[in-house]
Amino acid sequence: MENNWSDSLREKLDQHYAWPSLYTFKFIVPKEKVDEVKKLFPMHTSTERASKNGNYVSITLNMMMPDSQTVIGVYNQVSTIEGLIAL
Repeated sequence: MENNWSDSLREKLDQHYAWPSLYTFKFIVPKEKVDEVKKLFPMHTSTERASKNGNYVSITLNMMMPDSQTVIGVYNQVSTIEGLIAL
């Protein structure tokens, strides 16, 4: 299943982006996991917004990506964070 997901995403990314390109990542994480996400991207500035009840935080990162494989690598990297939802 992992290969089907990444192959499908790679195909869609390559259809919609001309690499290198600015890519927007959006994640929703439990508030206690925000620092864990930010530590993965120390050179990038993130925009954060807390949920209505403050239990979750939306994190947006705009990063220059050289190709679709690098985008998929970022998604694989953050997938290790428990409770993270990638949009």
